[in-house]
Amino acid sequence: MTGVLLIDKPSGPTSHDVVARMRRVSGERSIGHAGTLDPRATGLLVLMLGKATRIATLLTGHDKAYDATIRFGFATTTDDAAGEPIKVSGWADGQLGGWGDGRVLSDDAIRTALDATVGPFEQLPPRYSAKMVDGQRAYDLARQDKPIDLKRASVALHGWEWLGREDDRLHIRVSVSAGFYVRSLARDLGEALGCPAHLDALRRTRSGPFDVTRALPLAEAERLGPEVEAHLVPMAEALSDLPAVRVSEAGLVNVRHGNPIGPQLIEGPWVPASDTLRKIRLLDESGALVALADLRGGLLQPSTVLG
Repeated sequence: MTGVLLIDKPSGPTSHDVVARMRRVSGERSIGHAGTLDPRATGLLVLMLGKATRIATLLTGHDKAYDATIRFGFATTTDDAAGEPIKVSGWADGQLGGWGDGRVLSDDAIRTALDATVGPFEQLPPRYSAKMVDGQRAYDLARQDKPIDLKRASVALHGWEWLGREDDRLHIRVSVSAGFYVRSLARDLGEALGCPAHLDALRRTRSGPFDVTRALPLAEAERLGPEVEAHLVPMAEALSDLPAVRVSEAGLVNVRHGNPIGPQLIEGPWVPASDTLRKIRLLDESGALVALADLRGGLLQPSTVLG
């Protein structure tokens, strides 16, 4: 099997659990994923099967969209609902108006704080995250109650949409860069408003060109077993954001040996100069992806041969 499988992950299993379960039922041993979802999170998990695992780096860097529920009133050790509540001095636990002076957290204040976060910035990851710190996962150090020197990472909040609010729970939709932690957004939003907060629920709805509406529920994918192959997204389609050229039969021989090709071995338009810094899809006559290439010295040099 070769291609991209879109799974709608339920709350509970880890991303690694989903990969293991699909290996077992599909019979395909080579499976990876293009971006972890926390166990409690639901929604789109992009799996790569067979040779598609070789395009992983081109799928993991996509922007993503989430529907998030942020709960105000208390923070937690993990920045989400899985953690233990954190005691805040002078705060009435679990109360949205816990300042004790009659203030109420307004919608306008929340909107202003969210607007101030839009754009690129340096984000501090959660203590309980998969970030590597001195050769160890941050969550392993956190579980041992050891000090963690987490480094801020460059991320971006591209935009947000207000979906509603119910007392202490805010529902928003966010569009973010790769590497963005919505848990950290919840934590930082609470700190900016002076009202402790954490991420109560999260659902990934989009990753790059993929939307959760195209995804198979995990239970359905498991039921299909090997027949899940009919639902795979071809590699050429999965990388549709990259420029493409069709290669002649003679050119395919060169490509499959890793040799460069020029315009005389291309059927159709040549590569625009503006795409010289991007990977270029090399397609056969059927439109299947046979390789990825770089434009060097006027020639297309295959960098990853796939077919």
